[in-house]
Amino acid sequence: MQAEDPRAVVSAPARTSSPGEPVVETPGSRIERAVASVISGKADEIRTVLTVLLAEGHVLLEDVPGVGKTQLARAFAAAIGGTVRRIQCTPDLLPSDITGMSVLDQTTGELRFQPGPVFANIVIADEINRASPKTQAALLECMAEGQVTVDGITHVLPTPFLVVATQNPIDMEGTYALPEAQRDRFMARLELGYPDQDAELAMVQAREVAQPLDAVRPATTEQQFREEIGVARSVRAHELVERYAVRLSRATRDHHEVRLGASPRATLQLVRAAKARAHLLGRDWLSPDDVKELAVHVLPHHLVMHDPHARHDDARRVVAHALATTVAPVMR
Repeated sequence: MQAEDPRAVVSAPARTSSPGEPVVETPGSRIERAVASVISGKADEIRTVLTVLLAEGHVLLEDVPGVGKTQLARAFAAAIGGTVRRIQCTPDLLPSDITGMSVLDQTTGELRFQPGPVFANIVIADEINRASPKTQAALLECMAEGQVTVDGITHVLPTPFLVVATQNPIDMEGTYALPEAQRDRFMARLELGYPDQDAELAMVQAREVAQPLDAVRPATTEQQFREEIGVARSVRAHELVERYAVRLSRATRDHHEVRLGASPRATLQLVRAAKARAHLLGRDWLSPDDVKELAVHVLPHHLVMHDPHARHDDARRVVAHALATTVAPVMR
């Protein structure tokens, strides 16, 4: 069998629109604009969260308090016309506080399922690392399978469904680090960071007399957004582009600083996120650039470093090395 040439030229399908930002008004562009009216100066982060939402993934936001993590999630829920629930994670939070439980109906004498806060389109799990490992694990089935099983009965969660979990990297006392199995369920990890001076000033002025979140109107409906998810899922991917994503993940496994590299689930998440990005840019085919753009958000948090004190930036450096040393196919 002949060895694969990573420098192979891939013939790009005929374009359905011009490359770059979409010039035609789309549900995605309307959602981005609606969220940007609440979160100033974070266009790239907004685009990444929308990409994950279209790719049916989940987001881990790790940043200091007060930079707009919760507002970002609420703005997305308002923009897609969906529901949002917030869970404040604490050490005494129980799994049933998240998933729901069976309660006795006094009128009928029968057990009736009372849905928990996870039954929403967007679920905010604030300070997820303050919840016990048992409670963190309650989110696993929800995030991986889009359902909850209580007393042997399965309840399907609404779609779209996005978990936005937050962590404070500064105050770590009394917290439970997310295990690898839990981190693996998140498609992307983001840091919002502080806004620049002009964006922070615009935020202050916008909130002097009103709350911008109250002015957000749905840019689409749940049904329309579900259709957008289906279109993003059907984006065509050439085998060589898929092989490129696989080689990137495998390159992280071979790095000398890494004890556990990106999992096959991470590779699948990378391709799905890249397809969603292609759709947002008005294409129905996948480009290596889509994979490159999302790799820095999708792969690093899947890595387990040999150094127990390694930071997320160290994992990002490993992914950057994989991107620099892995030859991408050429599209033309």
